[in-house]
Amino acid sequence: MNDTIYTAADTERWTAILLREGYCIIPDALPAGLVQSLDDDLAPDFRQAPFCQGGFYGDTTKRLGRALIRSPRCASLVQHPLILSIVEAVLSRWCESIQLNVAQAIAIHPGAPAQLPHRDQDMWRGVIGETEYLVNVMWALTEFTAENGATLVWPRSHGSKALDPEPAVEPIAAAMAPGSALLFLGSTLHGAGANLTRRVRRGLVAGYSLGWLKPYENPWLSYPPEMARAFPPELAALVGYRQHRPNLGNFEGQCPSILLNGPVTGPLGAIDALRPDQEALVAAFVEDQARAT
Repeated sequence: MNDTIYTAADTERWTAILLREGYCIIPDALPAGLVQSLDDDLAPDFRQAPFCQGGFYGDTTKRLGRALIRSPRCASLVQHPLILSIVEAVLSRWCESIQLNVAQAIAIHPGAPAQLPHRDQDMWRGVIGETEYLVNVMWALTEFTAENGATLVWPRSHGSKALDPEPAVEPIAAAMAPGSALLFLGSTLHGAGANLTRRVRRGLVAGYSLGWLKPYENPWLSYPPEMARAFPPELAALVGYRQHRPNLGNFEGQCPSILLNGPVTGPLGAIDALRPDQEALVAAFVEDQARAT
């Protein structure tokens, strides 16, 4: 666990840097010992996992999805209080609640070439330059260096700059120690660097998106109810067991969190889950209809 107490000033400081630069690196966000234990937890799965296929994922890279069920320590990364407060400060303008978009561990092996520079928001093909759709957090499980494939980030390539044909500056390699976190916007140009060393570089990406988007990693298949019932309520909500008003992501017209109480054996009655402005509109309409009868 991380016993650091974060304040509103901490959130404001890092949010300002993230919005100005398109990225920020928070050093020592979690104790190195916790991160080492997490890396140890993931080691057996990494040994068994096949290499990826395709020029984007990389055939010298291994990826482990569903990270939350591979180690209980992953929750400390996904629910880091400072990280969540920064993400909510950035994204709450466009949504009522955020969701976990992905929790994936990545191992870049020796000889891996640099990844195609890209912007993660392009998976949705929404309006560019007006909306931020997600914030990604790359956690260093091992040391990140310019030589071993540290994430390359193009500063100030975000927002409306995503419309430019070429970035205005050269990339920086996000060098950081285990337990540090690289945050970058979905509109920020980035990509994994080439691993020129003889050691594997490992990290874990926890991504958060607007709650009304289809997430990158299917949450209900990754964490079905029988697994999610073991999660704390806040974590279950983050991985998809809550509605996003109005009525999005419902189960038979109710919040999918009902599945966390056990199997549903019969039909359910739908219950409105509306925004306050919609509730007021509906209430006024219903009242007008009642008067007219």
